[in-house]
Amino acid sequence: MIDYTNINFDEKGLIPVVVQDGESGEVLMVAYANRQSLEETEKRKEMVFWSRSRQLLWHKGETSGNTLRVMELRLDCDGDAILAVVEPAGPACHTGEVSCFFRTLTEEMPGKATFPGQLWKYLKERQHHNPKESYTASLIQSGPKRAAQKIGEEGVETALAIAVGERDEVIYEAADLVYHLMVGLLSSGVSLQEIWAELEKRHSSH
Repeated sequence: MIDYTNINFDEKGLIPVVVQDGESGEVLMVAYANRQSLEETEKRKEMVFWSRSRQLLWHKGETSGNTLRVMELRLDCDGDAILAVVEPAGPACHTGEVSCFFRTLTEEMPGKATFPGQLWKYLKERQHHNPKESYTASLIQSGPKRAAQKIGEEGVETALAIAVGERDEVIYEAADLVYHLMVGLLSSGVSLQEIWAELEKRHSSH
């Protein structure tokens, strides 16, 4: 049950909601909620907002099918903003983009923190493609043993690069290893979330 005692709605009874993809970590959109929409969200287990322009409840994805299944709701330290961690069923933006924040105002920096999650979602989609047109699909559809072989090869090459101390080579080989490890996980039916959960469990036990 949502505890409303610490939620500081504004003078109009609203609170901003930042929506984050629980798998990739991407911020998908920002919307507003009131108590009624939060009650509906809790009941449906999908995000329901309050439309300020139409002055009515807005069940995200009700017409498009691009719903946002609630994984977790968090309240910020001042109680005046909510973080909704969700599992999106499709693009969050009405333009068809995955995220509403697809335009950059400053120079885009390489190595974004959310890229591993984005790559994972991309590989999940690619695994079902024609293996003649996709290396990822061909590797996964060849079975876990083939993926395991590639992980072993790339692991050895990464270890050798680290031992030699060639920084650029370490980056190159480690990227190959991470990619093939992700493919291996998909071949085994194991998600990244399960790996993070195991690491989190180990971390909390120390």
